[in-house]
Amino acid sequence: MMSPETPLRIGLSARLLHQSPAELGFRGKPLQYLEQSAAHWIMSHGAMAFMIPTLLSDTPNRRAMVTATHYAEQLDGLLLQGGADVDPRTYGQQPLRPEWSGDEIRDRYELALLRAFIEQGKPVFGICRGMQLLNVAYGGTLIQDIAQQIPGAGSHVDSSLYDELVHEVCIARDTPLANVFDSADPVPVISIHHQCVDRLGEGLIAAAHSHPDGLIEAIVADSPNLVIGVQWHPEFHPSRRSPVLDCTPLLEIFMQAARANRHGGRV
Repeated sequence: MMSPETPLRIGLSARLLHQSPAELGFRGKPLQYLEQSAAHWIMSHGAMAFMIPTLLSDTPNRRAMVTATHYAEQLDGLLLQGGADVDPRTYGQQPLRPEWSGDEIRDRYELALLRAFIEQGKPVFGICRGMQLLNVAYGGTLIQDIAQQIPGAGSHVDSSLYDELVHEVCIARDTPLANVFDSADPVPVISIHHQCVDRLGEGLIAAAHSHPDGLIEAIVADSPNLVIGVQWHPEFHPSRRSPVLDCTPLLEIFMQAARANRHGGRV
């Protein structure tokens, strides 16, 4: 049994590399990895970060009796990392281009994780792809490519700039996020996405929109436990020299929800 002083244990979904480059020396073996900024962001608030691996069905190692539910039982919260596109087939569509086919294997793995955590009433936080997957899990759909499908939209990704691309978002009034960020003015965030929410999932609230094109940039579930997603990259904000939105309050409410769940509703 954990003592009240035991640090929170936050699970981070793994990024999957199905064909590793030859120069890494793994001879084509798939890799599972963690982007360190996400882990360090969690650890900077006193929590322990654990990457949750997945075993694919075609590996020689068997999963035995370890399931997503077992991980959810042992951890206090789940953070879904960014990364590869969500496969359009996961939300009932076909890829408009082969390069937008996404990662169906990762979709199945992360959907199992987030459903296990939600079923146990534990908080879930989705970043970029993670927010998009949350929307799909609640029955929503995605725009496969902003530039092609939304003419006139602003720039949301630039491969040459990567995490130096900043655009503004507006926090929606009368939503849970308005209690976290007390600002009626547009605020700058780091943007690295070419896909976005199209049809909002059932039971989700649009909590922020990009400015001025109005794309959904944050979602919150209308549920007793905290389920939240942001399209921007808060884990990259602390290292920025130019001003961007301080997302510390966002991480703090996630940690508070995890701590309250651990202690039966008491923070």
